[in-house]
Amino acid sequence: MPLNVLDQKFLDSQLVTALQKKNLVSGEEIAAWRARGSASDDLKSLVMTKHVINEEDWVRLLGDVWGIPYKDLTGLVTPPSVLQAITESAAKNYHMVAFERSGKDLSVGLVKPHDVAALEVLEFLSKEHNWRIRYFIISEASFQAAVRQYHTLSKEIESVLTQAEEKFADVVATEQEEVDEVVKRAPVAKIVSVIIQHAVEGKASDIHIEPLMRESRVRYRIDGILHISLLLPKYIHNAVVSRIKVLSNLKLDETRLPQDGRIRLNVEGRDVDLRISVLPLADGEKVVMRVLDASVTPPTLADLGFRDDTRAVIEKSIKRPHGLFLVTGPTGSGKSTTLFAVLNLLNREGVNIITLEDPIEYYVKGVNQSQVRPEIGYTFANGLRSILRQDPDVVMVGEIRDNETAELSIHAGLTGHYVLSTLHTNDALGAVPRMLDMKVEPFLMVSTLDTIVAQRLVRKLCPDCQAPVENVKQLIEIVIAEFTSLSAELRPTIAPDTKLYHSVGCAKCSNTGYRGRLAIAEAITMTPEMQQVVMGGNKPEEVKAELKRQKFFNMRQDGMLKVLQGMTSIEEVIRVTTD
Repeated sequence: MPLNVLDQKFLDSQLVTALQKKNLVSGEEIAAWRARGSASDDLKSLVMTKHVINEEDWVRLLGDVWGIPYKDLTGLVTPPSVLQAITESAAKNYHMVAFERSGKDLSVGLVKPHDVAALEVLEFLSKEHNWRIRYFIISEASFQAAVRQYHTLSKEIESVLTQAEEKFADVVATEQEEVDEVVKRAPVAKIVSVIIQHAVEGKASDIHIEPLMRESRVRYRIDGILHISLLLPKYIHNAVVSRIKVLSNLKLDETRLPQDGRIRLNVEGRDVDLRISVLPLADGEKVVMRVLDASVTPPTLADLGFRDDTRAVIEKSIKRPHGLFLVTGPTGSGKSTTLFAVLNLLNREGVNIITLEDPIEYYVKGVNQSQVRPEIGYTFANGLRSILRQDPDVVMVGEIRDNETAELSIHAGLTGHYVLSTLHTNDALGAVPRMLDMKVEPFLMVSTLDTIVAQRLVRKLCPDCQAPVENVKQLIEIVIAEFTSLSAELRPTIAPDTKLYHSVGCAKCSNTGYRGRLAIAEAITMTPEMQQVVMGGNKPEEVKAELKRQKFFNMRQDGMLKVLQGMTSIEEVIRVTTD
């Protein structure tokens, strides 16, 4: 079996040949991409950036070249006796997992089938147990799905609850002494740890722990949607909340007022920040934990789903030496992530970048990041005054919340700094009246404000189970109607046989039909013409004419373009763009 480490250039040539045989790409296209420097020289990154192939198909292709059968373990339930043939620690160390056994034959999936250390471990197991090892190549996603079966949320919690019930099922934590005693018990600490661990592994953005009449409910927000993950007995709720308070240094005896705190943990080798909010309700306290994975690097604008023309507007804007760049949208629309994607474009050795954030969501090398602390008087406004004395070229203010921060941001943009910030408005045009509501002088605003981007996040269709819509004609008419406001040269050509896709659901997307999210956005540039329109009172007909001149696509139109590309569904675009 050809598991030797192959010369990379030879392997690349074999893979290119395999891609060509499948009519996925030509050698000339790859050469042209590399010449333009549109992606790294790594072949996998190159073809995946260009959406030529997905992760699973790439691994299948590798298997074909190496002569190793491919296996998809997603959704496959492995009997514990088979899974334990390779210990959990060995599985994680060598990225391999046993998934099937028949007589003396043991089937093992390997992410790196040429890893000599992994092969030596399997050879040792083969001799010790007299097994015949059948090797398969699997993807990293497939491996992670399989290895999670060593620990499932329900099984782990069930085991811990058995211990908890024996120790304090009849404890009602009302007195402070009883609360302290309960929090010290190991089972509660384990429950909280498991809840957080599974949230991180499942890529949840938020954890909700809320008291109901007879139980305590744990929900995870994944891809913007809340899913019930666990129901705990009601008697454990107060102890769980108290454990979280202990970890985040909040007051245990304060149950009448809201409290906010932070926790930093290491989960499976990854640094994770949790922003904690505790809110008193009628039946107890509710906890919401925002999960911020500090090990994740901010994505690029292309990764986020910004189209080429929108990226061009942004990239042109940030070449200016001064001004104000705003990203608008509701809470959870990805504004901060977009700001960091823009910051990465600005992050160079000769540029001094300082940020004010609440909280710090991404850690970026070379950027000076500061966490505001309103409880001690370190607010966005106070912090902005201070960092302007730090000789910055670029300033990022997490959010413009009040008149003082708005005025300071405008003045910073006027005095030679490039300022990036966010604002809560429904669309890009809404930023202008919002700034005026904050008592910003119109003539100062139009001379400083450079670009406004508004965005929402839509869920991406799962590539493994998306299916064409059968009766597509009516939906096509809805899509066409969205582009009627555009000039003729901007309207996309939509053929009668165009395919639109909808969500189905499979094991890889937890039967939701969606996996991951992307941005739909609109961008407005404050051109001299737009400045005149704003100073003239924002007359609707003048605004409309200027937007047409700027070749403006609104968010819903941007979303419909992504529907036509098969990236998301029409229902999803309508859901997030309906005010």
